[in-house]
Amino acid sequence: MLDGQLDAVFSAMKLLGFTDIDIVIAETGWPSNGDSSQVGVDAESAAQYNGNLMKHVMSGAGTPLMPNRTFETYIFALFNENLKPGPTCERNFGLFRPDMTPVYNIGILRSTASSSFPRNPTPEPPVVAPVSQEPAGAPLQQGKRWCLPKTGADIEALQRNIDYVCGMGMDCGPIVDGGECFLPNTVRAHAAFAMNAYYQAMGRNDYDCDFQQTGAISSLDPSYGNCKY
Repeated sequence: MLDGQLDAVFSAMKLLGFTDIDIVIAETGWPSNGDSSQVGVDAESAAQYNGNLMKHVMSGAGTPLMPNRTFETYIFALFNENLKPGPTCERNFGLFRPDMTPVYNIGILRSTASSSFPRNPTPEPPVVAPVSQEPAGAPLQQGKRWCLPKTGADIEALQRNIDYVCGMGMDCGPIVDGGECFLPNTVRAHAAFAMNAYYQAMGRNDYDCDFQQTGAISSLDPSYGNCKY
């Protein structure tokens, strides 16, 4: 059907004498959730449609009337619009949820964004951001600062921090199974590594350690053994 629509536009433009204008697919997508009366509205169907769409428009196969071509295509949508009125499906066209976690994967996520990272909500021995011993009000030494989770930070919030940082392509290899910083295997410990990796890469600005108020800057190096921060 998509090829038919593209060729219909091509034919109409050709009749009007416009044969040198590229056709762009400005909006196409599939909802991952909907009302009970809607058929084929689920995450599996959405992943299948958008995944096959991406493969097709980038394959170079083109259409019957426009062979050997690729098409600039915009998927609707990047994020679910959770505040949008109307049917349920209208709020669920996104590849990602509003909190930036993926709804499904169509092959665009980096491997480090895998859900293999720990999602254990049970209490774990906390990795506490060390308290600086410098006098109150004294500035932390530039170049010797680390970003760590605040004491008592919510585990689910810390997991979102991991997903966000690793999904950006930061090197999270040390906190996967077998990595130098995998142990202790807790969300809090892994979040400490991920949050600090982001903080260091972004230039060690105070706001790079905010993480929705779950991060704290420390002047004490949290590295241990072969795990280097």
